[in-house]
Amino acid sequence: MNLKRFGVPAVVAVTAALALSSCASNEAGGSEPGDAASSLSGNLVGAGASSQDAAQQAWIAGFQTANPDVTIDYDPSGSGAGRETFLEGASDFAGSDRAFKDEELAAGGFAKCAPDSDLVELPLYISPIAVIFNVEGIDSLNLDAATIANIFAGTITNWNDPAIAATNEGVTLPDLPITAVHRSDDSGTTENFTEYLGAAAPEVWTYEADGVWPIESGEAAQGTSGVVDAVSNGTGTIGYADASRAGDLGTVAVKVGDEFVEYSPEAAAAIVDASPLAEGRAAGDLAIELDRSSSEAGVYPIVLVSYLIACQEYAEPDNVELVKGYLSYIASSEGQDVAAENAGSAPISDTLREQVTAAIDSIK
Repeated sequence: MNLKRFGVPAVVAVTAALALSSCASNEAGGSEPGDAASSLSGNLVGAGASSQDAAQQAWIAGFQTANPDVTIDYDPSGSGAGRETFLEGASDFAGSDRAFKDEELAAGGFAKCAPDSDLVELPLYISPIAVIFNVEGIDSLNLDAATIANIFAGTITNWNDPAIAATNEGVTLPDLPITAVHRSDDSGTTENFTEYLGAAAPEVWTYEADGVWPIESGEAAQGTSGVVDAVSNGTGTIGYADASRAGDLGTVAVKVGDEFVEYSPEAAAAIVDASPLAEGRAAGDLAIELDRSSSEAGVYPIVLVSYLIACQEYAEPDNVELVKGYLSYIASSEGQDVAAENAGSAPISDTLREQVTAAIDSIK
């Protein structure tokens, strides 16, 4: 299943649909967050991953419909900026395409959190990262990890290169220079993408996984929208972006084992469920160690697990119930289905939801 089928409808349409959904849930006496959250009021501020933007629009529309006295602002400024904003205490929660690192957690200093508070990091947005390209007359290509790595390292520079032709028999490849586009900002999407390159093509990609593009190569663009715009408006361009933003651009099926796997929510969810939680974390910190080099059938390894991050204990209690209510809505089956419909993400499994719910319940 290709995520190009999933458009991002106007927020007005999302709001109307979710209003009906919330009413139905209430009439059924269910336990969705909308049932118990009607008394909530106030303003909640979040910032971070631009990959979450379409999902955040849908989540905000749904939650505010069920809670008319609540306003939620989310700035899709990028994962690095979002983590910094949260660290400085300028937001109530963060969206990030990676969890905080051990050394960042050890340094502490999270201004909104109580002294010595742990963080709650919830993997609530799971999506493939699409390798997108713009070559006239070609909608899809099969590429192995080494070829993708060589393209972004700047060592494969033309679309008719033999390495590309070898996995695309019957496709007429143009004699056209390749322009590889990467993020200019500190991006969790970049960190996930470079982690894949290093795990799946270590003989080519010898750089550490990093949110900042590690080499001087190609063209730089700000944020997810910037990369998509640069690829869309260029000729012979290639980039990487959250799959919900692939639109009508050409996309790459990635070699896994002996097959080429197209991105899909199901393939993204499959590799997440097969990967363990990071060791040594607090009980509410659900950071996942992804197996990027998996050869299992049907898994898509270039996957983004984007986190919603909050304090386990806030220094001030003002917005605690609002934070818990919003995160509970996002984690609910309704919230995950809304994100899947409007952003093409993969709903979390029931097992993961149980862990997430316990972590949210611990927030105080």
